Amino acid sequence: MKKSFYITTPIYYPSAKLHIGHAYCTTLCDVLARYHRLKGDDTYFLTGSDEHGMKIEKNAALNNKSPQEFVDEIVVGFKKLWKALDISNDDYIRTTEKRHVETVQKIFSYFLKNNDIYLGEYEGWYCKECEAFWTDIQVGEEHLCPDCHRPVSKAKEEAYFFKTSKYLDDLLKIYDSNEKFITPESRKNEMINTFIKPGLEDLCVSRTSFSWGIPVKENPKHVIYVWLDALVNYISALGYLQKDDTLFKKFWLNDNCEKVHVLGADITRFHAIYWPMFLKALNLPLPNREFVHGLLMTKDGKMSKSKGNTIDPYPLIEEYGVDAVRYYLAREVNFGSDGQFTPEQFVERINMDLANNIGNLLNRTLSMINKYYDGVIPQFISNINNPYDSDLDQTIINSVKEYEECLNDLRVTDALIAATKIGARANKYIDETTPWVLAKQEDKTPLQSVMTHLAYSLYVSAVLLSIVLTRKSKEILLQLGLDGNINYETILNQHILDNVKINKGLPLFPRLDETIEVEKIKQMMNIK
Repeated sequence: MKKSFYITTPIYYPSAKLHIGHAYCTTLCDVLARYHRLKGDDTYFLTGSDEHGMKIEKNAALNNKSPQEFVDEIVVGFKKLWKALDISNDDYIRTTEKRHVETVQKIFSYFLKNNDIYLGEYEGWYCKECEAFWTDIQVGEEHLCPDCHRPVSKAKEEAYFFKTSKYLDDLLKIYDSNEKFITPESRKNEMINTFIKPGLEDLCVSRTSFSWGIPVKENPKHVIYVWLDALVNYISALGYLQKDDTLFKKFWLNDNCEKVHVLGADITRFHAIYWPMFLKALNLPLPNREFVHGLLMTKDGKMSKSKGNTIDPYPLIEEYGVDAVRYYLAREVNFGSDGQFTPEQFVERINMDLANNIGNLLNRTLSMINKYYDGVIPQFISNINNPYDSDLDQTIINSVKEYEECLNDLRVTDALIAATKIGARANKYIDETTPWVLAKQEDKTPLQSVMTHLAYSLYVSAVLLSIVLTRKSKEILLQLGLDGNINYETILNQHILDNVKINKGLPLFPRLDETIEVEKIKQMMNIK
């Protein structure tokens, strides 16, 4: 049976412009979606925007706009950035869309009917930034939000509550039965020790202090709490409780579909605790994985508009190309750990992996094929007397296997490391086999073996890296004389380039002058 794959980003809050941290998460999801499509899996990739709440209402008023006008303008910017980054999402869900609003209202009504929600009164510490209530223990003596560490204030209002106690045992069983439900494991331990063990209170799921939200049909003065609203996007986008629920059946109810949520650390609590409870209350399957990526920070710490330390990805894309930015985002920070953006690391990564590795290999190989074979790649052979041939062959086989294993486990960074091993080994292979010496020999078989091994190494590298290098990989194939179409099924076909005439072009990744480019990035990013 054909495997299916459903991957989602968190839906981003349109209170301000997106920065490179958002681009990081969405690019990683895009890489995983492209990999599964490359492998032939039936794949669906969702992103979107979370458009309700007090913060939106206030920001809209400050800008003399209605909340809908305010979010409409910002969402245009979101979509523009995803297009600039070659993000291949299949859908973009907005929580203000009719399809989403109706599904959320139906779910709330179902919870009421099923006695999962009750009306009460809430008094506690409220964080307006996170739109979350906290207990005395959680905010501590300094009265700071445990998520964003901003000051909280006392709030009291009538509200509906979701009975978390009803599903707590189910949640703990989920944690025990699926060790990879939340990864990294440290995030699961955080959920248990920080939020569950101190005593998990029932979740406030409505508000009356503002109006910009989805009204409760049974009591319209209440709007549905933004996190119940937002989390439902993962199934409302697929058509849950809608007339056409084909996608929902295909990607959520399908046991053969792997469902993956990628999210930031600051929203782990809602995804890892409340979302599984909501799904249990709806008698729906759970996602297979909730992967918490790390933060991409600057030297000043976590990026935020208030700190003025956000990095705008557009200048980087315009100056260095989308492939360079995508590669840096996917490769530099180990997926799941925190990392730091610096101009020095950006330039070094592009030079090391793209210019020195695959760019250098392409230029050297095609120059030699032009010189020794009039631009036509000869038939693939292996020189049985050359131990370097078998070693390069084995490197390719091992790298492809490692690449697949890593991506199947969502380890994007490790997969790219595996893919670039081929180029590194092939560049070393040139120095080991000395083709300029072989070209002087009467027997041209050793030279033919070297040239075909190098060309094939480039082909495999281009296919593996195509999930990140969305444009340059096709150019590599075009320079190798192919049509530019990526076909994973042929990746281990060593004869794919037999007798193909190459089409050598300009260098794909010119080496960057570190001193000049670092200073240029600092100026464009206003980094000191």
